[in-house]
Amino acid sequence: MARLPRLTLADQPHHVLQRGNNRQPIFIDDADRERMLTLLAENVSRWDIALHAYVLMDNHFHLLATPSTADGLPRFMQSVGRGYVRWFNDRHARTGTLWEGRYRSTVVQAERWLLPCMVSIDLNPVRAGLVADASAYRWSSHAHYVGVRGERWLSPPPQYWSLGNTPFAREAAYAERVAAGIGMADQAVITESLLQGWAAGDPRFLARLQEATPRRIEKMRAGRRPKDSTAS
Repeated sequence: MARLPRLTLADQPHHVLQRGNNRQPIFIDDADRERMLTLLAENVSRWDIALHAYVLMDNHFHLLATPSTADGLPRFMQSVGRGYVRWFNDRHARTGTLWEGRYRSTVVQAERWLLPCMVSIDLNPVRAGLVADASAYRWSSHAHYVGVRGERWLSPPPQYWSLGNTPFAREAAYAERVAAGIGMADQAVITESLLQGWAAGDPRFLARLQEATPRRIEKMRAGRRPKDSTAS
């Protein structure tokens, strides 16, 4: 079966995953990680991207971002990816590919899935056994949202602002959400939607989203036939 084109829509939050080729490390040390953060920061304004959250793991990274144009996210990822590969190969005296093909991404419904997706991103190092608590991991946006450090190139989404009327209230409420974790069912939806490329959202949201693109945006249910064969 041919792979579906990536679902990329303006003004919608996208969960993004980029892995190293054959799951090899893409960050050898802190200098590599700092370079990636610099490239992210440099490119958000260039491509008009609202970058909400990130985590850098040893062999992959996650982003949560809202592009203002349909081609903004692909251009952003291309610019960041190419710039980082040049840096990594020069610094570590290597050649060839670094990424596992094209990045994965999907659209998530902001009202239902944006905050759970942020929490899931923050908890990647915990699930991997690298730290016992998300606050102990340096290479994620968690510290920004709980008031430990400020990263001006990040764009807190409206759902974060709604957590409280003051910075302290928002930071405390978000820290509580991360500490509470995410249920297995929600995590399964977040993971499957990202890996399969299906949008995450309620039926009404998915119906509205389908009107905006000819690309099929959800897994076909048993017994259901597509209205238009060109959609796939």
